[in-house]
Amino acid sequence: MKGTRSFGKMGKRHTHIRCGRCGKPAFHVRQKICASCGFGKSAKLQCKTHPSE
Repeated sequence: MKGTRSFGKMGKRHTHIRCGRCGKPAFHVRQKICASCGFGKSAKLQCKTHPSE
């Protein structure tokens, strides 16, 4: 970022999209986690706690 003028370009991209589990527009594109139901985060936790045989 060069300065204050560069911050005006940050609002054009979408931060959240529609979630595949709950359907709310709360799924963060970069973090891959839903802010409402925790879709990306909870799926990773289930894989660690319940390893497949």
